[in-house]
Amino acid sequence: MAPWYIAVILGLLEGLTEFLPVSSTGHLILAGHLLDFTGPKADTFDIAIQLGAILAVVVLYRDRFWGLLRPHPLRRFSGRRGILLLFLTTLPALVFGFLTHGLIKRYLFGPMTVALALFVGALFILAVELRRRRPRTYALDEIGPGLALGIGLFQCLALWPGFSRAGATIMGAMILGAERKTAAEYSFLAAVPVMCAAVGYDLLKSWRLLDTGDLLFLGIGFAVSFISAWAAVKTFIGMLSRFTLRPFAWYRLALAPLVWLFWKP
Repeated sequence: MAPWYIAVILGLLEGLTEFLPVSSTGHLILAGHLLDFTGPKADTFDIAIQLGAILAVVVLYRDRFWGLLRPHPLRRFSGRRGILLLFLTTLPALVFGFLTHGLIKRYLFGPMTVALALFVGALFILAVELRRRRPRTYALDEIGPGLALGIGLFQCLALWPGFSRAGATIMGAMILGAERKTAAEYSFLAAVPVMCAAVGYDLLKSWRLLDTGDLLFLGIGFAVSFISAWAAVKTFIGMLSRFTLRPFAWYRLALAPLVWLFWKP
C-alpha cells in the first residue's frame, strides 16, 4: 500500500470525525486526494479502519452494551427493550441503504454532491440550534420506541455521503425532544449496529482487493482510529454541557468548498 504515515493520518481523521457532526466521509475523501491515496484499495482501507472507531465506542460504553445481554433492573435501556430500541433505530437505514446502495455509490460520491451535503448539514445544525426548545428526554433510559424509530428515520439522511451520520442522528434526536448530551450518547450507541452492518457489507465485497502485505498498514490505521475515536468521544461529551453544536456547523461550511475545489475525481 502507501507509506505508513498515510495510515496514521487517515486513521486519525477517521477516529476524530466519525462520531462528530462533521462527516468522516468528507474528510477522508479530501485527505485521500491530497495524499494521492485513491482507488479501490484505498476505499477498502477507509472502510476497514471504521472498525477501529466502532470498537472505541463499544469499549467506552461497554456497561451499556453488556446490559443488553444482562438486563440491569434500574436501567430501561437494557435487555430486550434496549435491543428493540437499537433495532428500531437501525432498521430504516438498513432497508433504505440496501435498496439504494448502488445508486448512492454511482450518483452521490462526487465533489459537488459531498460538498453540498456538508453545506446542507451545516444549515441543518444551525436551524436546530436556533429553534431549540426545552428537552423532554434527559437520559438514555427515558428513550422510548417512538423516539428510537424517529432517530432511525433521520439516520437515513446519512446515506447521503458528506451529511454525517452523527449529525443526522444527534440533530434528529434533538428535534424529537432529546437533550443534547443524551442525543449524542444515543447516537454513539446506535452507530454500532448500523456501522457494523454497512462496513461488513462493503468489506465482504471488497476484501479480496487486499493481501497479506497490507495487514500492517491496516493495523496501523485501525489502532490510530481506535485511539483517536476514544479521545474524540470523551472530549465531545465533555463539551456538550458547555457549548452548542454551532461551531461544527461553521466548520462544515468552511470545509465544503475545500472538498469541491481539491477533490479531483
